[in-house]
Amino acid sequence: MDNPSTNIHPEFSRQLQRSDKEALLQQKGTVVWLIGMSGSGKSTIANAMERRLHAEGKFVTLLDGDNLRSGINAGLGFSDEDREENIRRASEIAKLFLNNGAIVLVSLITPQERFREIVRNIVGEDYTECYVHASFETCQQRDVKGLYAKQREGKIEHFTGTTSNFEVPQHADLVLDTESSTLETCVDQLYQHITPKISN
Repeated sequence: MDNPSTNIHPEFSRQLQRSDKEALLQQKGTVVWLIGMSGSGKSTIANAMERRLHAEGKFVTLLDGDNLRSGINAGLGFSDEDREENIRRASEIAKLFLNNGAIVLVSLITPQERFREIVRNIVGEDYTECYVHASFETCQQRDVKGLYAKQREGKIEHFTGTTSNFEVPQHADLVLDTESSTLETCVDQLYQHITPKISN
């Protein structure tokens, strides 16, 4: 039987290189992966950072977990197997943008260390892991999407922090605490951290 993998011939060497794109954009590409429980503030920080960098003339793309699940990952659920595939696809998309010189902000819960290892392996050295910290109790009180209330009513299976495990990142390059810091402070901290990585 024919092996499909033997019929795949990637085209990279004849294409314009990442350095060509970065020279055009006058920036260096990087991937910033924001990890945290629902309600921790990942998307809020990512959106604010995107606007700040865009205002400075940077080419930025934002990959948000809910947005991805409404499109390319629409068929995936929230079991560990589906979460792994969700994260693998997001990593490959982030890498595509990275190789085109973009600053990529990814907002995904990414609840387990083995999932984060997948991201590191796919994205490579231009990866920044940012843990957006807020306690389960704080996230539950915020409940910005009403998900915690639904979980208490038994309407959601595999919910992170309750029926699905969240492992606190042990290898984060940056920790942003949204309980003790304002949005502006968190965005400033992230901006200062990534500025050396994106300067051409």
